Amino acid sequence: MEEMEEELKCPVCGSFYREPIILPCSHNLCQACARNILVQTPDSESPQSRRASGSAVSDYDYLDLDKMSLYSEADSGYGSYGGFASAPTTPCQKSPNGVRVFPPAAPPPPAALAPPPPPRNACLTCPQCHRSLVLDERGLRGFPRNRLLEGVIDRYQQGRAAALRCQLCEKAPKEAAVMCEQCDVFYCDPCRLRCHPPRGPLAKHRLVPPAQGRVSRRLSPRKISTCTDHELENHSMYCVQCKSPVCYQCLEEGKHSSHEVKALGAMWKLHKSQLSQALNGLSDRAKEAKEFLVQLRNMVQQIQENSVEFEACLVAQCDALIDALNRRKAQLLSRVNKEHEHKLKVVRDQISHCTVKLRQTTGLMEYCLEVIKENDPSGFLQISDALIRRVHMTEDQWGKGTLTPRMTTDFDLNLDNAPLLQSIHQLDFVQMKVSSPVPAPPILQLEECCTHNNSATLSWKQPPLSTVQVEGYILELDDGNGGQFREVYVGKETMCTVDGLHFNSTYSARVKAFNKSGVSPYSKTLVLQTSEGCSFDTQGSPYSQLVDIKKMVAVAWFSFDPASAHADIIFSNDNLTVTCNSYDDRVVLGKTGFSKGLHYWELSIDRYDNHPDPAFGVARIDVLKDAMLGKDDKAWAMYVDNNRSWFMHNNSHTNRTEGGITKGATVGVLLDLTRRTLTFSINEDQQGPVAFENLEGLFFPAVSLNRNVQVTLHTGLPVPEFYASRSAMP
Repeated sequence: MEEMEEELKCPVCGSFYREPIILPCSHNLCQACARNILVQTPDSESPQSRRASGSAVSDYDYLDLDKMSLYSEADSGYGSYGGFASAPTTPCQKSPNGVRVFPPAAPPPPAALAPPPPPRNACLTCPQCHRSLVLDERGLRGFPRNRLLEGVIDRYQQGRAAALRCQLCEKAPKEAAVMCEQCDVFYCDPCRLRCHPPRGPLAKHRLVPPAQGRVSRRLSPRKISTCTDHELENHSMYCVQCKSPVCYQCLEEGKHSSHEVKALGAMWKLHKSQLSQALNGLSDRAKEAKEFLVQLRNMVQQIQENSVEFEACLVAQCDALIDALNRRKAQLLSRVNKEHEHKLKVVRDQISHCTVKLRQTTGLMEYCLEVIKENDPSGFLQISDALIRRVHMTEDQWGKGTLTPRMTTDFDLNLDNAPLLQSIHQLDFVQMKVSSPVPAPPILQLEECCTHNNSATLSWKQPPLSTVQVEGYILELDDGNGGQFREVYVGKETMCTVDGLHFNSTYSARVKAFNKSGVSPYSKTLVLQTSEGCSFDTQGSPYSQLVDIKKMVAVAWFSFDPASAHADIIFSNDNLTVTCNSYDDRVVLGKTGFSKGLHYWELSIDRYDNHPDPAFGVARIDVLKDAMLGKDDKAWAMYVDNNRSWFMHNNSHTNRTEGGITKGATVGVLLDLTRRTLTFSINEDQQGPVAFENLEGLFFPAVSLNRNVQVTLHTGLPVPEFYASRSAMP
């Protein structure tokens, strides 16, 4: 029940509703709070007076303007009722629920200092939805009282174990001391003395203890709801159109007399049933939310447990690395000790060897000195040679590296710890990336898909609730005859324009999304018709959102193409008018190519000097641009002078016809790819029979001219009468 408490509190005062009224926006307000936030407006600026005076501001604009002026200045804490020119700027406040409201207007100045105020209307702005409401002559009495909400609040307060509180305390409500049975209000002692003094008409009211008042309120019969328009009548019927209860008198003379009405009890049961059914769905959502919260709480517990486990695992892994390093340290120290012992052994052996050798040398030297001291020549000579050889031999023995150390004092070991230090610095967690799921099928936005001439623009988006990352899209289009699909776009954009489509053809388009995990499936099939406005039909399909483009409009709009024209061609009038800066003939093509359908365009002669020979017709995209149209096999044309005209293809002239062109003449070109024919006219007169037959392929409108001629292209034209009547013949 505690969760329901916010539904029972007024958004302005933050306390339980007291005498709540129902606004047309279905929100509730205390009647006193509604009176406090009323804004008085002059009659001359009211919406009714504006409508009566023919103002161009609609009700919708008025409400939007009102709402903006009231609530757009939240940063400053002040707002002005900008919907009315003369309304003063009023400081705004915030309710306990955080809703911005307006206090009552300041008292008017003394009559001697100010002119009499003009008539004013009252306007109320809902603090929850900010909808502005203009009150009629009944004022707040025009809003129905929500007695159902009062009953719910009574039951809620009766079910609470806390002591009853005063209903008139502005800040912290004190404990109620009495209850007035007539006012149906709980008072603390200060509020009773201030608001319910025991004198005048209030002296006859009966004051009872709060507990007794709670019981009497519970046992008192429920007040019957009365009509807001006819206060003496009870609600007996329900207006289906206005969605509100009405009385019998409303049906006889009120605004509901022509509306559909039903029995109040039947509609009460019906709406109760509908609310119960709606609550079943909401209950399922609430149950799912509770289960989700349990899941989230379990996730918190699981995260904590996993964190402890992961920390223990991390410590164990780091300890294992430290143990491995200590073991390697012991191994390296052992190698150092072995090297140390080896060096000492070598030096000690050399010391021992040198010591023995030095003792022998010293003994030999002392013996020789004693021999030198003898005075017996013969005896000396007997041993002198041998002693001399021994001395030289001993000296030679000392000279063969004996006095060079066999071992250095340095340790020829260098620990290579750089790779290990680098590995330690690079030691990090490996993110266990879960492979992202395949994206959902894109949705083609039919309201943004359109066609123009032989091009189509398609737009799509991902489903609103899709959270899967998308790296790109693939747009596919068929050949216009129900054939196989081909890729026409691959990229990250969600809009693509496809050019070069056939006129009066039906194309099917579909799009799919992709990421590293794969490609999304195609979505549902949709049919888009653009020839007579946009309409679509949904069909089940295992493929993508499939759009059938019923193209195109009955006529084609195009201009000359500067990109493919000869460099001497001069363009103007949005590429609809062309001339040339050379005396030689130069060719210019139209932007749109045709391979199907019936197409007609005209060229008006703006300038015609010195009897040139311009040519008009159709050509392939690779036609010669520096020769008269029809000189090669890539063009089919009619070239004319001021007296005659000829048909020419591949430099072959046929069907000379009397009648040429002058300034102001109009040349018509009619390409019928259904019958595969090409026909010409001058000033709406057909020139000879059909000029060319058996045309097949892709053709572009074409003109060849020199500097003495200027022509203007006219497109989007209907088929001329001389050809339309012939087409109607069997």
